[in-house]
Amino acid sequence: MPTFEKLSPDLMAERLTLPKGGPVRLLIDTDTANEIDDQYALAWALLSPEKMTVEAITAEPFSFAHHQPELLAAERAIEQGGRRKEHLVGGFQGWIDRLHAQGRRAADLSFVGPAEGMELSYVEILRIYEKLGMPSDGKVFRGAPHYMTTPDDIVNSEAVDTIIDLAKSGDEPLYIAAMGCVTNIAAALLRAPEILSKIIVIWTSAYPSTAPHCNRPSLNLVQDVHASRLIFDSGVPHIYLPGYHIGAQLKISRPEMEAFVKGKGAIGDYLWELYTNNPLHEMFAITDRERRTWVIWDIINIAWLINPDWVPTFLTSSPILDDDLYWQKDAARHQMREAHDVQRDEIFLDLYKKLDRASK
Repeated sequence: MPTFEKLSPDLMAERLTLPKGGPVRLLIDTDTANEIDDQYALAWALLSPEKMTVEAITAEPFSFAHHQPELLAAERAIEQGGRRKEHLVGGFQGWIDRLHAQGRRAADLSFVGPAEGMELSYVEILRIYEKLGMPSDGKVFRGAPHYMTTPDDIVNSEAVDTIIDLAKSGDEPLYIAAMGCVTNIAAALLRAPEILSKIIVIWTSAYPSTAPHCNRPSLNLVQDVHASRLIFDSGVPHIYLPGYHIGAQLKISRPEMEAFVKGKGAIGDYLWELYTNNPLHEMFAITDRERRTWVIWDIINIAWLINPDWVPTFLTSSPILDDDLYWQKDAARHQMREAHDVQRDEIFLDLYKKLDRASK
């Protein structure tokens, strides 16, 4: 692991304070085409200029391809009567049962690679700007075409250039809302370690740092483990928003979507279209979709910036991500801020209000 110069305790404390007052400078790093939650987050951020100035949006790579070998192995084990723990991580048994009930098999699934995922996300970011009727010129950038292969692998891209340039500009620190794997951010830190004191990373992924669970089910974390580990080890100011137990509370139902999102301008209709044509429903073979809720994970990043009381946090030591992807705690490590709850209703009420206002 490369080493970085530690921030002074005073500067770290300043960077980890809660945002107050006027708009903060924000760069959003997102795998927007991965599913449907990033689109909600982007729209909400762009409709909240009183709290954040979105200076750029960068596309991240994404892929579910890492699931296929595990899924095939789980399918074989299940068909042979096995129920070994390693084959059930991430709910594979339920996934396979649903596929088989539809006459499908694990081998029938196809997954995009990281480069294609990044390009799809780039196009999707532009689509959100279009649906909002906002100009995107000079604000949207392509990111890494692949994940890191070693702890010091710098995966260069337009996103890395943009992160470094914006971090070095302006008098105020640059917040980076990370909504997927953190390859772009890790590359920027490796190439220009001096920006560590100029950025604050807000990232949602995995389990709380005190949880005894393996973090392998977290797509945001497991896609690029080198980059994930760097965020926790580098000493970069970090607002950690666990997805499981915390972000997972941000569920929305079809009746709510129909009442408060559908018909709220071009963006509201597009979010409704995404909800009712969710690509992950097909991939995960989910049935009875009309009566199910869906987690809109990534709005947690924007919620914390709009009102930190909606995503309560506490200061704690940054955990170590071990080789088996479990957390190890060491009280002597540098601090980070970690979420422990969300005010689900307040978050969605604000989103609904801003969609309604934008549609007038």
